[in-house]
Amino acid sequence: MNYMRTMMVCALSSVSAPTFAQSTATTIYMPDLAELSGAGAVSGTNWRDGIIMAVEELNAKGGILGKKLDVPHIDTQSDAAIARAQTQKVLDNDPYVVLGPVFSGSVLVTMELTRQAEIVEFTGGEAAAITQKNNPYIFRTSFGQQFSMPKIANYVRDGVKAKKVAVVWVNNDFGKGGRDFFTAEMKKRNIDVVADISTESGQVDFAADVVKVKGVNADAIFVYTNEEESARFLREARKQGITAPLIGETTLLSQKVIDLAGPAANGVKGHVGLTAEAPVASFQQFGVKFKQRFNYASDHNAIKGYTAIYAIKYVTEKIGKFDSKLLAKTLHGLTIKPADEAGILLEASWDQNGDIDRQSFLGEVVNGQQKIVEILPKLGAN
Repeated sequence: MNYMRTMMVCALSSVSAPTFAQSTATTIYMPDLAELSGAGAVSGTNWRDGIIMAVEELNAKGGILGKKLDVPHIDTQSDAAIARAQTQKVLDNDPYVVLGPVFSGSVLVTMELTRQAEIVEFTGGEAAAITQKNNPYIFRTSFGQQFSMPKIANYVRDGVKAKKVAVVWVNNDFGKGGRDFFTAEMKKRNIDVVADISTESGQVDFAADVVKVKGVNADAIFVYTNEEESARFLREARKQGITAPLIGETTLLSQKVIDLAGPAANGVKGHVGLTAEAPVASFQQFGVKFKQRFNYASDHNAIKGYTAIYAIKYVTEKIGKFDSKLLAKTLHGLTIKPADEAGILLEASWDQNGDIDRQSFLGEVVNGQQKIVEILPKLGAN
Protein backbone atom coordinates (compact mmCIF):
# COMPACT_ATOMS: atom_id res chain seq x y z
CA MET A 1 0.00 0.00 0.00
CA ASN A 2 2.81 2.40 0.92
CA TYR A 3 4.60 1.45 -2.30
CA MET A 4 1.52 2.34 -4.39
CA ARG A 5 1.13 5.66 -2.60
CA THR A 6 4.80 6.46 -3.21
CA MET A 7 4.45 5.61 -6.89
CA MET A 8 1.44 7.90 -7.21
CA VAL A 9 3.29 10.79 -5.60
CA CYS A 10 6.25 10.20 -7.91
CA ALA A 11 3.98 10.12 -10.93
CA LEU A 12 2.42 13.44 -10.02
CA SER A 13 5.76 15.03 -9.22
CA SER A 14 7.08 13.93 -12.61
CA VAL A 15 4.47 16.00 -14.44
CA SER A 16 6.18 18.81 -16.29
CA ALA A 17 6.16 21.70 -13.84
CA PRO A 18 5.15 24.99 -15.44
CA THR A 19 5.92 28.30 -13.82
CA PHE A 20 2.90 29.37 -11.80
CA ALA A 21 2.70 33.14 -11.80
CA GLN A 22 0.40 35.57 -10.03
CA SER A 23 -1.46 38.62 -11.23
CA THR A 24 0.64 41.76 -11.14
CA ALA A 25 0.05 45.46 -11.62
CA THR A 26 0.22 44.97 -15.37
CA THR A 27 -1.00 41.36 -15.87
CA ILE A 28 -3.95 39.21 -14.89
CA TYR A 29 -3.34 35.51 -14.22
CA MET A 30 -5.80 33.07 -15.87
CA PRO A 31 -4.22 29.58 -16.15
CA ASP A 32 -5.49 27.04 -18.65
CA LEU A 33 -5.62 23.36 -17.64
CA ALA A 34 -5.93 21.33 -20.82
CA GLU A 35 -5.52 17.84 -22.23
CA LEU A 36 -2.36 18.48 -24.24
CA SER A 37 -1.36 14.80 -24.26
CA GLY A 38 -3.11 11.50 -23.73
CA ALA A 39 -6.57 10.49 -24.93
CA GLY A 40 -7.91 14.06 -24.90
CA ALA A 41 -5.06 15.71 -26.82
CA VAL A 42 -7.17 16.46 -29.91
CA SER A 43 -9.77 18.29 -27.83
CA GLY A 44 -7.30 19.93 -25.47
CA THR A 45 -4.96 21.33 -28.10
CA ASN A 46 -7.86 22.83 -30.05
CA TRP A 47 -9.19 24.38 -26.83
CA ARG A 48 -5.70 25.74 -26.03
CA ASP A 49 -5.17 27.21 -29.49
CA GLY A 50 -8.55 28.95 -29.47
CA ILE A 51 -7.55 30.55 -26.17
CA ILE A 52 -4.13 31.50 -27.54
CA MET A 53 -5.69 33.29 -30.50
CA ALA A 54 -8.12 35.25 -28.33
CA VAL A 55 -5.39 36.20 -25.83
CA GLU A 56 -3.08 37.38 -28.62
CA GLU A 57 -5.88 39.53 -30.05
CA LEU A 58 -6.73 41.11 -26.70
CA ASN A 59 -3.16 41.64 -25.55
CA ALA A 60 -2.38 43.38 -28.84
CA LYS A 61 -5.12 45.86 -27.92
CA GLY A 62 -3.99 46.36 -24.33
CA GLY A 63 -5.68 43.41 -22.62
CA ILE A 64 -8.67 43.79 -20.30
CA LEU A 65 -9.07 46.94 -18.21
CA GLY A 66 -5.50 47.83 -19.10
CA LYS A 67 -4.00 44.51 -17.94
CA LYS A 68 -2.39 41.98 -20.27
CA LEU A 69 -3.60 38.40 -19.94
CA ASP A 70 -1.10 35.90 -18.51
CA VAL A 71 -2.46 32.50 -19.60
CA PRO A 72 -0.02 29.59 -19.13
CA HIS A 73 -1.17 26.28 -20.64
CA ILE A 74 -0.75 23.33 -18.27
CA ASP A 75 -1.02 19.72 -19.41
CA THR A 76 -3.41 17.50 -17.45
CA GLN A 77 -2.26 14.51 -19.52
CA SER A 78 -5.98 13.64 -19.84
CA ASP A 79 -5.81 12.33 -16.27
CA ALA A 80 -8.23 13.50 -13.58
CA ALA A 81 -5.72 13.00 -10.75
CA ILE A 82 -3.12 15.12 -12.50
CA ALA A 83 -5.77 17.74 -13.34
CA ARG A 84 -6.62 17.95 -9.65
CA ALA A 85 -2.98 18.32 -8.60
CA GLN A 86 -2.37 21.06 -11.18
CA THR A 87 -5.55 22.87 -10.15
CA GLN A 88 -4.40 23.03 -6.55
CA LYS A 89 -1.09 24.50 -7.67
CA VAL A 90 -2.67 27.26 -9.74
CA LEU A 91 -5.16 28.08 -6.99
CA ASP A 92 -2.26 28.67 -4.61
CA ASN A 93 -1.37 31.60 -6.88
CA ASP A 94 -4.76 33.33 -6.73
CA PRO A 95 -5.99 33.23 -10.35
CA TYR A 96 -8.80 35.46 -11.59
CA VAL A 97 -10.33 32.61 -13.62
CA VAL A 98 -9.35 29.00 -14.31
CA LEU A 99 -9.80 27.77 -17.89
CA GLY A 100 -10.46 24.10 -18.70
CA PRO A 101 -10.26 21.19 -18.58
CA VAL A 102 -12.28 19.79 -21.50
CA PHE A 103 -12.68 16.17 -20.36
CA SER A 104 -15.75 15.96 -18.17
CA GLY A 105 -14.20 13.47 -15.74
CA SER A 106 -11.41 15.93 -14.98
CA VAL A 107 -13.83 18.87 -14.69
CA LEU A 108 -15.90 17.03 -12.09
CA VAL A 109 -12.74 16.86 -9.96
CA THR A 110 -11.27 20.32 -10.58
CA MET A 111 -14.55 22.20 -10.15
CA GLU A 112 -14.75 21.19 -6.49
CA LEU A 113 -11.43 22.90 -5.84
CA THR A 114 -12.31 26.08 -7.74
CA ARG A 115 -15.65 26.18 -5.93
CA GLN A 116 -13.95 26.03 -2.55
CA ALA A 117 -11.62 28.83 -3.64
CA GLU A 118 -14.58 30.84 -5.06
CA ILE A 119 -12.85 31.16 -8.43
CA VAL A 120 -14.75 31.01 -11.73
CA GLU A 121 -13.93 28.02 -13.95
CA PHE A 122 -14.77 27.97 -17.66
CA THR A 123 -14.96 24.51 -19.19
CA GLY A 124 -15.58 22.85 -22.53
CA GLY A 125 -16.86 19.70 -20.78
CA GLU A 126 -20.29 18.48 -21.85
CA ALA A 127 -21.36 15.96 -19.19
CA ALA A 128 -24.71 16.99 -17.76
CA ALA A 129 -23.52 16.36 -14.19
CA ILE A 130 -21.10 19.30 -14.35
CA THR A 131 -23.84 21.89 -13.99
CA GLN A 132 -26.17 19.84 -11.78
CA LYS A 133 -24.18 20.26 -8.57
CA ASN A 134 -25.33 23.78 -7.61
CA ASN A 135 -21.84 25.14 -8.18
CA PRO A 136 -22.08 28.91 -8.76
CA TYR A 137 -18.53 29.14 -10.17
CA ILE A 138 -18.70 26.72 -13.11
CA PHE A 139 -19.63 27.87 -16.64
CA ARG A 140 -19.67 26.11 -19.98
CA THR A 141 -18.89 27.40 -23.45
CA SER A 142 -20.23 24.11 -24.84
CA PHE A 143 -23.73 22.69 -24.79
CA GLY A 144 -24.46 20.43 -21.88
CA GLN A 145 -25.99 17.11 -22.85
CA GLN A 146 -29.32 18.21 -21.46
CA PHE A 147 -29.38 20.90 -24.19
CA SER A 148 -27.98 18.92 -27.12
CA MET A 149 -29.72 15.57 -26.72
CA PRO A 150 -33.31 16.84 -27.20
CA LYS A 151 -32.21 18.37 -30.52
CA ILE A 152 -30.64 15.10 -31.67
CA ALA A 153 -33.68 13.13 -30.51
CA ASN A 154 -36.02 15.34 -32.52
CA TYR A 155 -33.94 14.67 -35.62
CA VAL A 156 -33.98 10.90 -35.01
CA ARG A 157 -37.77 11.02 -34.74
CA ASP A 158 -38.63 13.60 -37.39
CA GLY A 159 -35.72 13.44 -39.83
CA VAL A 160 -34.86 9.73 -39.76
CA LYS A 161 -38.32 8.60 -38.60
CA ALA A 162 -36.64 5.84 -36.62
CA LYS A 163 -38.63 3.42 -34.49
CA LYS A 164 -35.64 1.59 -33.03
CA VAL A 165 -32.05 2.70 -32.46
CA ALA A 166 -28.71 1.27 -31.36
CA VAL A 167 -26.53 3.32 -29.00
CA VAL A 168 -22.73 3.05 -28.95
CA TRP A 169 -21.05 5.08 -26.20
CA VAL A 170 -17.72 5.48 -24.43
CA ASN A 171 -17.61 4.37 -20.81
CA ASN A 172 -16.50 7.60 -19.11
CA ASP A 173 -18.33 10.57 -17.57
CA PHE A 174 -18.82 12.18 -20.98
CA GLY A 175 -20.12 9.03 -22.63
CA LYS A 176 -22.31 7.80 -19.79
CA GLY A 177 -23.96 11.18 -19.36
CA GLY A 178 -24.69 11.41 -23.08
CA ARG A 179 -26.00 7.85 -23.20
CA ASP A 180 -28.31 8.45 -20.23
CA PHE A 181 -29.80 11.63 -21.67
CA PHE A 182 -30.13 10.22 -25.19
CA THR A 183 -31.90 7.05 -24.07
CA ALA A 184 -34.23 9.11 -21.86
CA GLU A 185 -35.10 11.31 -24.85
CA MET A 186 -35.74 8.20 -26.96
CA LYS A 187 -38.16 6.91 -24.34
CA LYS A 188 -40.06 10.22 -24.37
CA ARG A 189 -40.53 9.81 -28.13
CA ASN A 190 -41.52 6.13 -27.97
CA ILE A 191 -38.38 5.03 -29.84
CA ASP A 192 -36.94 1.69 -28.73
CA VAL A 193 -33.25 1.36 -27.82
CA VAL A 194 -32.54 -2.14 -29.16
CA ALA A 195 -28.78 -2.16 -28.44
CA ASP A 196 -26.92 -0.34 -25.68
CA ILE A 197 -23.20 -0.88 -26.28
CA SER A 198 -20.50 0.41 -23.92
CA THR A 199 -16.97 0.90 -25.31
CA GLU A 200 -13.72 1.99 -23.69
CA SER A 201 -11.70 5.19 -24.00
CA GLY A 202 -8.75 4.49 -26.29
CA GLN A 203 -10.37 1.36 -27.72
CA VAL A 204 -8.79 0.21 -30.99
CA ASP A 205 -10.87 -2.73 -32.19
CA PHE A 206 -14.61 -2.21 -32.78
CA ALA A 207 -15.28 -5.33 -34.85
CA ALA A 208 -17.29 -7.11 -32.14
CA ASP A 209 -19.30 -3.97 -31.36
CA VAL A 210 -20.26 -3.52 -35.00
CA VAL A 211 -21.34 -7.18 -35.18
CA LYS A 212 -23.66 -6.53 -32.22
CA VAL A 213 -25.09 -3.44 -33.94
CA LYS A 214 -25.71 -5.35 -37.16
CA GLY A 215 -27.53 -8.06 -35.26
CA VAL A 216 -30.32 -5.80 -33.99
CA ASN A 217 -31.32 -4.31 -37.36
CA ALA A 218 -31.75 -0.79 -35.96
CA ASP A 219 -33.23 2.07 -38.00
CA ALA A 220 -30.39 4.35 -36.84
CA ILE A 221 -27.15 4.11 -34.85
CA PHE A 222 -26.22 6.81 -32.35
CA VAL A 223 -22.44 7.03 -31.81
CA TYR A 224 -21.14 8.94 -28.77
CA THR A 225 -17.42 8.35 -28.32
CA ASN A 226 -14.22 10.43 -28.41
CA GLU A 227 -12.67 11.55 -31.70
CA GLU A 228 -10.19 8.77 -32.44
CA GLU A 229 -12.55 6.04 -31.30
CA SER A 230 -15.37 7.55 -33.38
CA ALA A 231 -13.20 7.36 -36.50
CA ARG A 232 -12.28 3.73 -35.76
CA PHE A 233 -15.92 2.81 -35.26
CA LEU A 234 -16.94 4.47 -38.53
CA ARG A 235 -14.24 2.65 -40.48
CA GLU A 236 -15.28 -0.69 -39.01
CA ALA A 237 -18.98 0.02 -39.59
CA ARG A 238 -18.36 0.73 -43.29
CA LYS A 239 -16.08 -2.30 -43.54
CA GLN A 240 -18.87 -4.54 -42.27
CA GLY A 241 -21.44 -2.98 -44.56
CA ILE A 242 -23.53 -1.00 -42.09
CA THR A 243 -26.17 0.93 -44.06
CA ALA A 244 -28.33 2.34 -41.26
CA PRO A 245 -27.91 6.09 -40.66
CA LEU A 246 -24.99 6.91 -38.35
CA ILE A 247 -25.94 9.81 -36.12
CA GLY A 248 -24.04 11.70 -33.46
CA GLU A 249 -23.29 14.92 -31.71
CA THR A 250 -20.62 17.56 -32.38
CA THR A 251 -17.68 15.20 -31.84
CA LEU A 252 -18.77 12.67 -34.47
CA LEU A 253 -18.81 15.36 -37.17
CA SER A 254 -15.59 17.05 -36.09
CA GLN A 255 -12.78 17.70 -38.56
CA LYS A 256 -10.46 15.32 -36.72
CA VAL A 257 -12.93 12.45 -37.08
CA ILE A 258 -13.43 13.27 -40.76
CA ASP A 259 -9.67 13.33 -41.33
CA LEU A 260 -9.09 10.02 -39.51
CA ALA A 261 -12.11 8.16 -40.86
CA GLY A 262 -11.69 9.28 -44.46
CA PRO A 263 -14.53 8.14 -46.79
CA ALA A 264 -16.10 6.19 -43.93
CA ALA A 265 -17.29 9.50 -42.45
CA ASN A 266 -19.36 10.41 -45.51
CA GLY A 267 -23.08 10.41 -44.78
CA VAL A 268 -22.72 10.81 -41.01
CA LYS A 269 -25.27 13.27 -39.64
CA GLY A 270 -25.89 14.93 -36.34
CA HIS A 271 -26.24 17.93 -34.09
CA VAL A 272 -23.34 20.38 -34.22
CA GLY A 273 -23.07 22.88 -31.40
CA LEU A 274 -20.17 24.90 -32.81
CA THR A 275 -18.38 24.82 -36.14
CA ALA A 276 -16.38 27.12 -38.35
CA GLU A 277 -18.37 25.63 -41.26
CA ALA A 278 -21.66 27.13 -40.06
CA PRO A 279 -23.42 29.58 -42.39
CA VAL A 280 -22.57 32.37 -39.95
CA ALA A 281 -20.03 34.96 -41.11
CA SER A 282 -18.38 35.30 -37.68
CA PHE A 283 -17.74 31.56 -37.44
CA GLN A 284 -16.35 31.38 -40.95
CA GLN A 285 -14.06 34.34 -40.31
CA PHE A 286 -12.88 32.64 -37.12
CA GLY A 287 -12.09 29.49 -39.10
CA VAL A 288 -10.00 31.40 -41.63
CA LYS A 289 -8.05 33.25 -38.93
CA PHE A 290 -7.47 30.08 -36.95
CA LYS A 291 -6.10 28.16 -39.93
CA GLN A 292 -3.82 31.05 -40.85
CA ARG A 293 -2.50 31.17 -37.29
CA PHE A 294 -2.08 27.43 -36.58
CA ASN A 295 -2.04 25.82 -40.04
CA TYR A 296 -4.85 23.35 -39.32
CA ALA A 297 -8.64 23.50 -39.37
CA SER A 298 -10.27 24.23 -36.02
CA ASP A 299 -12.87 22.06 -34.37
CA HIS A 300 -15.60 23.01 -31.91
CA ASN A 301 -13.17 22.98 -28.98
CA ALA A 302 -11.19 25.85 -30.47
CA ILE A 303 -14.34 27.97 -30.65
CA LYS A 304 -15.17 27.02 -27.05
CA GLY A 305 -11.78 28.28 -25.85
CA TYR A 306 -11.89 31.43 -27.95
CA THR A 307 -15.37 32.49 -26.83
CA ALA A 308 -14.55 31.77 -23.18
CA ILE A 309 -11.92 34.51 -23.24
CA TYR A 310 -14.29 37.00 -24.84
CA ALA A 311 -17.07 36.17 -22.37
CA ILE A 312 -14.62 36.91 -19.55
CA LYS A 313 -13.60 40.16 -21.24
CA TYR A 314 -17.18 41.35 -21.70
CA VAL A 315 -18.30 40.65 -18.13
CA THR A 316 -15.10 42.01 -16.58
CA GLU A 317 -15.48 45.29 -18.44
CA LYS A 318 -19.15 45.35 -17.48
CA ILE A 319 -18.37 45.08 -13.75
CA GLY A 320 -15.30 47.31 -14.07
CA LYS A 321 -12.89 45.23 -11.96
CA PHE A 322 -11.26 41.82 -11.55
CA ASP A 323 -13.57 40.18 -9.03
CA SER A 324 -14.21 36.45 -9.59
CA LYS A 325 -17.24 36.32 -7.27
CA LEU A 326 -18.86 39.28 -9.02
CA LEU A 327 -17.94 37.81 -12.41
CA ALA A 328 -19.89 34.65 -11.53
CA LYS A 329 -22.84 36.55 -10.14
CA THR A 330 -23.07 38.78 -13.21
CA LEU A 331 -22.75 36.01 -15.80
CA HIS A 332 -25.68 34.01 -14.42
CA GLY A 333 -28.74 34.95 -16.47
CA LEU A 334 -26.70 37.12 -18.84
CA THR A 335 -26.99 37.24 -22.64
CA ILE A 336 -24.03 38.47 -24.69
CA LYS A 337 -24.68 39.59 -28.27
CA PRO A 338 -22.06 39.95 -31.02
CA ALA A 339 -23.14 43.57 -31.43
CA ASP A 340 -21.86 44.19 -27.89
CA GLU A 341 -18.86 41.81 -28.01
CA ALA A 342 -17.80 40.61 -31.45
CA GLY A 343 -15.56 37.88 -30.02
CA ILE A 344 -18.56 35.97 -28.66
CA LEU A 345 -19.28 35.13 -32.37
CA LEU A 346 -22.93 34.15 -31.80
CA GLU A 347 -25.48 35.36 -29.26
CA ALA A 348 -25.16 33.27 -26.10
CA SER A 349 -27.01 33.13 -22.79
CA TRP A 350 -26.00 31.50 -19.49
CA ASP A 351 -28.58 30.24 -17.03
CA GLN A 352 -28.39 29.99 -13.26
CA ASN A 353 -26.54 26.68 -13.49
CA GLY A 354 -23.81 27.98 -15.79
CA ASP A 355 -25.23 26.21 -18.85
CA ILE A 356 -25.06 27.98 -22.19
CA ASP A 357 -27.88 28.30 -24.72
CA ARG A 358 -27.55 29.53 -28.30
CA GLN A 359 -28.38 28.55 -31.85
CA SER A 360 -26.86 25.32 -33.10
CA PHE A 361 -26.82 23.32 -36.30
CA LEU A 362 -27.71 20.08 -38.05
CA GLY A 363 -24.73 18.82 -40.00
CA GLU A 364 -23.80 16.12 -42.51
CA VAL A 365 -20.44 14.91 -43.81
CA VAL A 366 -20.42 15.21 -47.61
CA ASN A 367 -17.37 14.31 -49.71
CA GLY A 368 -15.05 14.58 -46.73
CA GLN A 369 -16.39 17.92 -45.51
CA GLN A 370 -18.83 18.93 -42.82
CA LYS A 371 -21.86 20.66 -44.31
CA ILE A 372 -24.47 22.49 -42.27
CA VAL A 373 -27.95 21.70 -43.55
CA GLU A 374 -30.11 23.44 -40.95
CA ILE A 375 -29.89 26.10 -38.22
CA LEU A 376 -31.56 25.04 -34.98
CA PRO A 377 -32.94 27.70 -32.60
CA LYS A 378 -31.99 28.23 -28.97
CA LEU A 379 -33.98 25.92 -26.73
CA GLY A 380 -35.15 29.01 -24.89
CA ALA A 381 -36.70 30.25 -28.13
CA ASN A 382 -38.89 27.15 -28.55
